[in-house]
Amino acid sequence: MSRAGEELEALLALMRQLRDPESGCPWDRAQDFASIAPYTIEEAYEVADAIDRADAQALRGELGDLLFQVVFHARLAEERGWFDFAAVAHSITEKLRRRHPHVFDRADGGDAAELARAWDGHKAAERAAAGAPGALAQVPLALPALSRAAKLGRRAARVGFDWPDAAGVRAKVDEELGEADAAAAAGDAAAAAAEIGDLLFAVANWARHLKVDPEEALRTASRRFESRFATMERLAAKAGQSLESLDAGAWDALWLAAKRHERGFTAC
Repeated sequence: MSRAGEELEALLALMRQLRDPESGCPWDRAQDFASIAPYTIEEAYEVADAIDRADAQALRGELGDLLFQVVFHARLAEERGWFDFAAVAHSITEKLRRRHPHVFDRADGGDAAELARAWDGHKAAERAAAGAPGALAQVPLALPALSRAAKLGRRAARVGFDWPDAAGVRAKVDEELGEADAAAAAGDAAAAAAEIGDLLFAVANWARHLKVDPEEALRTASRRFESRFATMERLAAKAGQSLESLDAGAWDALWLAAKRHERGFTAC
């Protein structure tokens, strides 16, 4: 057995021990699919965060944490007589073989665009075989809202329901912004919430047309805001200022100073 196989067997054995009805861990024994699912999502985000930070050491650890989530879910399923970890591994192996005939069957796969279309076709056929034939079927509700909006837009576009170009979506953004303004001006909170939802959906699809991942764009913007705000705090502290006492003009000045610092024009 390879080292990878040995380590995986050790992890599976550890999981069985943690779930042992008599000698296992009380916390692990108390868990079920629903209680573990939020941790699974969290671990996937922590993997993405380690990648964003280019932290190889952290990535190794986070991938281990994510693998443990897969092992945990597989153990829960095995206890119910549904399937085991081997079945999970077999399932993904077979699926990837089906979706890569150009690799495993030596068929002509064409260029990258043709391969992407073929991949989508395989996935659509699998959804139909599973009894979910609709174009928007099985888009996970647990996806982040912006990611899910973009994915729904991509799915709809594959059957022809889409704006012709980015300019068309941009006009829709303006339209939805106007409707959100009108709802806000009317003081209708429910309508404002609905219109802001429509606006965000339109922005997600505008990003899709521009080949921008809206979720990643927002994450990057949030990180940029955090960095600038921390710089503002340092600048204010250096000047002996209390943030709570600043007026709008002082906040604007600090924000501009933080942006200049970000570009390397000044130093804290």
